[in-house]
Amino acid sequence: MRIALIDNGSLEAAAHAGLRAAAAAIGGVADASVEAVSWRHSDRIPSYALEGGPAHTLVPWVTDLVAAGEREFLFIPFFISPQGAIGSLLRRDLAALREKLGGFDFSFAEGFAEEALAAIVADRVREASGAAGLRKPAVLVVDHGGPRRASAAVRDSVAGAARALLGGEVSRLAAASMESPDGPEFDFNRPLLAEALLAPGFDSGDVVIAPLFLSPGRHAGPGGDLARIAREAEARSAGLRCHFTGLVGTHPLATRHLASSLESSLRVGALP
Repeated sequence: MRIALIDNGSLEAAAHAGLRAAAAAIGGVADASVEAVSWRHSDRIPSYALEGGPAHTLVPWVTDLVAAGEREFLFIPFFISPQGAIGSLLRRDLAALREKLGGFDFSFAEGFAEEALAAIVADRVREASGAAGLRKPAVLVVDHGGPRRASAAVRDSVAGAARALLGGEVSRLAAASMESPDGPEFDFNRPLLAEALLAPGFDSGDVVIAPLFLSPGRHAGPGGDLARIAREAEARSAGLRCHFTGLVGTHPLATRHLASSLESSLRVGALP
């Protein structure tokens, strides 16, 4: 069996480097060999930008291994919402590739449980608040936003659970998305982050932004879209101060949770 931690993929070297680090950490805890594979995009990262050589992407990685005789694959989803649009399309691509290559078996370990995500978000908020010396800040939990209501439901559930965990440590906590497809049918993504930072209670004072993102890249991180949106909001309101938490995927609990999920999948696979 070949085991891979799989993400959407990115053109940013930091994102795939983060995936590799997470795969190594999960494999270390679970005592298994876990490879880092992206669904798409990451093979376009220049090889000189990545230690350890070019990034693997799903189709050529599986194709080469099947040609070499591999027939069983276990994927650990490195997504906030494995049931969202990306997870569904990934399973579709794997089924089509299995048909094309003449057959192989694939399965998925359980991804992040909402309870684990909420615990990570709450801990990240505490870290950011402590580092900046904040007392009862407002908090915005922000996901990417997309076409599937299921992903927004995960965001809202995680935000609600994090609110319960933090209690009186924060003044208020709400959920938002970075962006949304056009059309009223996608209003479940709203408010967008830019809109939320105009709302009473979030338009002044200290606001902690907790990104529901696993790795740094074009959206998350110091130079990403989230930081740009926050800077633009601060420029509109001189009294607003935005503070970012660390990302979800680099938290030790993320490693432990996915390693436990992998171990459970391997135990099930070992049953007669």
